[in-house]
Amino acid sequence: MSDLPPLTTETVQGIVDERLDDDTVHRLVWHYLGYRFDETTQAWNNDLVEPVWQEKYPEPPLFIESRPATVQLTRSIPKPNKQLLKEKLGFQGYTIDQLVPRLTRRATMAGWLLSYMAQNNLLDV
Repeated sequence: MSDLPPLTTETVQGIVDERLDDDTVHRLVWHYLGYRFDETTQAWNNDLVEPVWQEKYPEPPLFIESRPATVQLTRSIPKPNKQLLKEKLGFQGYTIDQLVPRLTRRATMAGWLLSYMAQNNLLDV
């Protein structure tokens, strides 16, 4: 997964603006959740994944297709970080005609990545 874009606010903005494809967005979130794909065994390794995720999702979930996985991702964002999309990127949300699961789930993944960045001192908060 060395072909992932760097984890920056510009990358996160690209998620919200749909400049990054869904596969890349998934791979970014999986990487920072701790999932690693072992090319040798052709299987996912979840040794770095938090136990709550390991138990429910031994393999990385497709967040865009899975409401339950996206809900768990949302709940894993600490309360102080819930507004980072708005505070750091000026994201005002979507208009009524844009409220479709794919876009809102991408926004959730972007918000989770910003929270990850904040928790790991990769973002000015």
